[in-house]
Amino acid sequence: MRREAPGLVYIALMPGAPPTTDRPRSPIRRLAPLVAVIVLAIIAFIVVGRGGLSLEELVRHRMVISDFVTQHRLLAVLAYIALYITAIGLSVPGAVFLTVAGGFLFGLAVGATAAVIGATIGATIIFLIARSALGEPLLRRAGPRAAQLARGFRDDAFSYLLFLRLVPAFPFFLVNLVPAFAGVRLLPFIGATALGVIPGALVFALAGTGLDSVIDAQKGAYDACVASGKGGCAMAFNASDVLTPQLIGALIALGLLALVPVLVKRLRARSRTTT
Repeated sequence: MRREAPGLVYIALMPGAPPTTDRPRSPIRRLAPLVAVIVLAIIAFIVVGRGGLSLEELVRHRMVISDFVTQHRLLAVLAYIALYITAIGLSVPGAVFLTVAGGFLFGLAVGATAAVIGATIGATIIFLIARSALGEPLLRRAGPRAAQLARGFRDDAFSYLLFLRLVPAFPFFLVNLVPAFAGVRLLPFIGATALGVIPGALVFALAGTGLDSVIDAQKGAYDACVASGKGGCAMAFNASDVLTPQLIGALIALGLLALVPVLVKRLRARSRTTT
């Protein structure tokens, strides 16, 4: 007759004892969602094209899109949000123009709101996938110094993330990954992302409300180019026309303002240590 070790029997009978069959997820299962996103991003990049979502495509299908928005406004807004989530989640080029198109199709308030919702949900999906796939394993292997930096980032995650979202120098997809690798909690990530994208969404959606004049000018130049027989004719929206130096300076100022709580906290901690 087989005898069990007393210690094992005792552990098994303890109330609330953790099950002994739990196993950590294998690296393949952890990485599968991230690999799937990368593959889909490559496919989307090939299908959409290197130019991403473009003014030329909007002009080409302008009447069809406008009629659909007029007849099915709520469905059009939901479809726009879904498209925005996909563009952010797969890092498809042209998300800035997609915000402009939202202002053009739905107006400032609805277009900016839909863009904020789409950007926040898309960023959150990538954040959760990256955190579950690579965040903890990378942090464990990076050593004590990296763990200390990650801990500092987590302690003031909201302020740091708000700064990174507001300052246009940091790529949006990269700001989705860094907090995931640092082990930032979900709620601060969502809050800072939603708040941080609002200024940019308002600016680009506002630019979209005046897109008619841009389309007319671009279309006239495009038709003239085609009529002359030249190659390489295209219509394009240049984000630099909206992101003026004054606007960039204002966004940077807002970003620095977001870091004020971190600075105050550091100064208070230093004063406690010196007294």
